Amino acid sequence: MTNSLIQPEQNFAIWAILLSAVTIGFWSEQKKWGASISGAVVTMVVTFFLSNLRIIPIDAPVYNAVWSFLVPFSIPLLLFQANILQIMHECGRVLIAYFLGALGTVLGTMLAYYLIPIGELDWKLAGVFCATYIGGSVNFFATAQIIELNLDSGDLLAAGTAADNLAMTLFFLLLFALPSLKWVKQIFPGNNLAQDTSLLEQSKRNFSESLTQELSVLDMSKALAISGISGALGISIASLLGIPKAAILFTTILIISLATIFPQYLGKLTVADKIGTLLMQIFFAVIGASANIWKVLEFGPVLFFFAGVILTVHLIFLLLAGKLLNLELAELVVASNANLGGPTTAAAMAKAKNWYQLVTPAILCGILGYALATFIGVALANFLG
Repeated sequence: MTNSLIQPEQNFAIWAILLSAVTIGFWSEQKKWGASISGAVVTMVVTFFLSNLRIIPIDAPVYNAVWSFLVPFSIPLLLFQANILQIMHECGRVLIAYFLGALGTVLGTMLAYYLIPIGELDWKLAGVFCATYIGGSVNFFATAQIIELNLDSGDLLAAGTAADNLAMTLFFLLLFALPSLKWVKQIFPGNNLAQDTSLLEQSKRNFSESLTQELSVLDMSKALAISGISGALGISIASLLGIPKAAILFTTILIISLATIFPQYLGKLTVADKIGTLLMQIFFAVIGASANIWKVLEFGPVLFFFAGVILTVHLIFLLLAGKLLNLELAELVVASNANLGGPTTAAAMAKAKNWYQLVTPAILCGILGYALATFIGVALANFLG
């Protein structure tokens, strides 16, 4: 643990390395090669090599602080837009597709659990994989903390993260390719998304405006204060009820309630999502730094196949059910993207495909995933365990 150039107690130096790796990850997303594998993967790879080359420690108090403080702090920040009433009202058919995708993930996780033996922690891994393929990476970490997978095996968690990112990268490539495949077009021939020109242009303008909003120091302060208060209340409620592990779940319930009751106030604090995204990137840096290369090589391949089974069942179930319900292929692939990557990747896909009418439903369904996936992942883990 102490056999590294930077020692575990050198907190400032470790923070500098973590934040530098985060910056490299965000920078890489501006490049074609980085965008194809995601900045999160780049950040994790940087710290992974630094720790295994013994430049930074594999374990340090800073890493524990990230798990115990930044993880629960980031959850509310990513849920300021989680107005349940708005989501139900505006998502329409994409919401149906999203729930079909979530059900496919649950079925796929149960099949993978019984087909692929991993070890005594297989039920915990099933929970985190289920959560991340319903709501995205934020739910991976939240679920891992609640069921204490990070305490049981940091190496296994790192291997799971690596396998998850590789599987999702390949799956996203498949999602982008599906609408162009000839045999898929024959199964899903309809495409009515571009018929209303005025709606198309309005959706395009709304999306562009959301990317150019100015950052306000006051708004940042408000977002951090609300997130801190929600986290503190969630911890207090969980402690009073004698279930301290469920603190993140109570925090989630609180912030979703606030976002639904006061949508005009919390909904305007779009800076919260940016701060939450930054904190999430720090988690990836810590995961990479905590990984032992030999453990990743040992568990990575089997976990990749574990993820592959889940994603295969997810997609097959979603396409079959979507066909039976006469949903369009665009709605299905955007909903699937929201399941796996959350609002950012789903919205980016809708924009890249010129499905601007689906940008808002993509964002809202992704946010709904942030809100629900941890509950589902924890419930499934305890059911299997």
